[in-house]
Amino acid sequence: MTSTPTTLENIEEICSAKGIRLTDTRRQVLEIILESDTPLGAYEILNRLSESKNNAVPMTVYRALDFLMDNGLVHKVESMNAYFACTHPGDEHGYQLLVCGQCGHVVETSDPKLENAIKKQASHEGFKIANAAVEVTGLCSDCQGADGAQ
Repeated sequence: MTSTPTTLENIEEICSAKGIRLTDTRRQVLEIILESDTPLGAYEILNRLSESKNNAVPMTVYRALDFLMDNGLVHKVESMNAYFACTHPGDEHGYQLLVCGQCGHVVETSDPKLENAIKKQASHEGFKIANAAVEVTGLCSDCQGADGAQ
């Protein structure tokens, strides 16, 4: 699966095609996430949202994030308790996250073989999967170069 930059325009097209409503608040939360180079926590999003929306409260952000996640537009990095834009919005897919423990950079990958292996093992164990996101932590190539680490 090749990755193209996620833009507000292509997400608006996806929402329109699916018949789902991207309210002003959802759009603003999404814009904040899209503008960031690293995943953002809900309170970081709230602080940025408060700059333009005086009545923003945590529940406002959490509701927007729930909508965006439920519709496959953003993902949550559980280990960071932070959110970033899906690199393949509109495509139902399993994903794996490569998370740099030093700079916080996250790369979304999607390997159908790995996804199928997880499903097969879960089925073998009689386990019903609710979320099959896999997070792998380590050092990105930039941080490896900066530290001379391998």
